[in-house]
Amino acid sequence: MNTGLIVAVAVIIVLVAAVALAAAFAVPWQRSRRLRRRFGPEYDRAVQELGGRRAAERELAEREKRHAKLDLKPLSEDSRRQYRAEWDRIQERFVDSPPEAVREGHELLSRLMADRGYPTEDDDQRIADLSVEHAGTVDRYRKARAIGERSAAGEATTEDMRAAMVDYRALFHELLGNGSAASTEPETADRGDSAAR
Repeated sequence: MNTGLIVAVAVIIVLVAAVALAAAFAVPWQRSRRLRRRFGPEYDRAVQELGGRRAAERELAEREKRHAKLDLKPLSEDSRRQYRAEWDRIQERFVDSPPEAVREGHELLSRLMADRGYPTEDDDQRIADLSVEHAGTVDRYRKARAIGERSAAGEATTEDMRAAMVDYRALFHELLGNGSAASTEPETADRGDSAAR
């Protein structure tokens, strides 16, 4: 066989192997990048909780698959108005009874999730489902829920409960609107302990 032909075949084999190797590394890298972008801080949390990138990415991909099967639906304008009115009432109630307002805020948010099509029976599954489209606020919901539990036990301060209401409100506004980040800001600014506006 001709030496030039042998060199050409060897170069082609090396190039094919290099392309295959690059593709093998590019696919996981692209998946990691996509999941990081979609889940934001929830990606890092999953890596830490599950002990590594592979386990976290497997879990996050499973969340996406489960989420794709949910029958999520937007609210009618009438429903939105009713939810807003009830939220305003709960926020006003905070002034006189912070623990009850936190409990009612959580209950209203749970009802809103159910009306949108999220399963609400299991708190951990609820958080996993929410994290797919609401990764930016799901950790705030997690914190608010923990404060709500401390509040029910009489162990939360008024400031803790105010923070819970603000965090609940962020997710509330996302779920109430079209789910975009633009809808996370309340219509009015916070006013001290009222946590209302």
